Amino acid sequence: MLFEFLAGLLTLLLVVDTLYKRRRHVMIAKAGIRGPTPLPLFGNMLHFVGNTTANAYDLFDKLTAKYGKVVRMWMGNHCVLFVRDAKFFEDIFKSQQLITKNNLYDLLSGWLGQGLLLSTGPKWFSRRKIITPTFHFKILEEFVEIFDQQSHVMVKSLMEKADGKTVVHMFPKVCLMALDIITETAMGVKVHAQEHPEFPYAKAVTDTSNIMSDRFVKPFDRFDGYFRIFHNQKYHQLQNNIKIMHDFTDKVINERREALQKSIDSGTYQAGSSVDEMGIKKRMAFLDVLLQSTVGGKPLTNKDIREEVDTFMFEGHDTTTSGICFTLYLLSRHPDVQQKVLEEIHSVIGEDKEKPVTMKDLQELKYLDCVIKESQRLYPSVPTIGRVTEQDVVINGVTIPANTNITLLMYAAMKDPDYFPKPEEFLPERFMNTEDKINPFAYVPFSAGPRNCIGQKFAMAEMKSTVSKMVRHFELLPLGEEVKPVMNMVLRSETDAQLGLRVRK
Repeated sequence: MLFEFLAGLLTLLLVVDTLYKRRRHVMIAKAGIRGPTPLPLFGNMLHFVGNTTANAYDLFDKLTAKYGKVVRMWMGNHCVLFVRDAKFFEDIFKSQQLITKNNLYDLLSGWLGQGLLLSTGPKWFSRRKIITPTFHFKILEEFVEIFDQQSHVMVKSLMEKADGKTVVHMFPKVCLMALDIITETAMGVKVHAQEHPEFPYAKAVTDTSNIMSDRFVKPFDRFDGYFRIFHNQKYHQLQNNIKIMHDFTDKVINERREALQKSIDSGTYQAGSSVDEMGIKKRMAFLDVLLQSTVGGKPLTNKDIREEVDTFMFEGHDTTTSGICFTLYLLSRHPDVQQKVLEEIHSVIGEDKEKPVTMKDLQELKYLDCVIKESQRLYPSVPTIGRVTEQDVVINGVTIPANTNITLLMYAAMKDPDYFPKPEEFLPERFMNTEDKINPFAYVPFSAGPRNCIGQKFAMAEMKSTVSKMVRHFELLPLGEEVKPVMNMVLRSETDAQLGLRVRK
């Protein structure tokens, strides 16, 4: 009796699974998109069993080599397209409808809520409208002082290792510096992460990012129930970290809101400005803009604000850490390029290593700009992004059915020889006066279209400030192991970014 029941249940599941997938399966096949043969119920999930952040690139490279620049996979009952085709990118990035992130991003919702990264529809449009002014040139200009100060702290901490022989692992150092920058620019508070790396908030951000990255590449770990049962310790560590981060953000928001209310009550408040308890105008933080913003005439709630601040914290420190580290690594392996960067720095800023850098200086570092762009092409801080079709859509001339997850393999598209000759070589000159020759949808380290990275100018300014500071003080040497990129939410290296340092005279 039990056997007959189980056999009947299995048959029912197989029929339901087949019917549920049929329409998408037929439409994807009609579009000429191929992929490995899926198993009933499980689809192609077995392809990802044993997968790690280190070997994910090999898997995707093999799939696209065999099936083309667009590959179809089934993850259970989820249809996923893995895309490395710039022609597909163009239609997706230009679309005003294809702005909803795919279901992988749900893993972040416990931390980030429905902030700018995860929200969609009217909420996303209204939040984007509020946050865009935060990245106005004048505000960014004031942030450059913070970039300069915090990178100086990092340089001082590296002096003892700058003997030309010691192998330096850059990711931990740069990550703490970037965290100091983002907390001060986003929330207007100093956490001194570089001096106190065990500070609970700083540690929680780092640990959470690592746990989330691991879950991204392991299909079964994406299910909360499975993760909670089979990785119970990590699950509780994650929940504890999120509580630490939320409590810290809530505390800062409450303190800033009280200070704002006091300035209103005392008559010293001016819209679009921030003042301290003495009524003296101070630098506007991202949080201050949100506290003074309204939607439909109503101020944002503390929860609304926390979602955006947490999102900015997540997106604003790991990505720049990655960009800075891979750029320093590449410069250490290409002394001729490093020398050109140094000569440009001397011509723009001068040879005084202690002179603070300004936004005007950063704008004039044209060759360094090309170096960072080429570094982002080879090692993009965000190697993949995801979308989901909420209705049938035409992409690159073929109809893609509703409820299809799309993963854009941006790291692969930016090494496509159809668009980038000698794609594996580090050639910053390819970006010298050639922007019009580079397909803007083949080079997308900051995404593109209506959902492009709102903080890309902030990120570029921070990267240029930090890299120029390092090159001014140190000769970067090719010591240690080569990088081995791993498929995290934000690009990292299995071997860190190793190099040597020698103090410049």
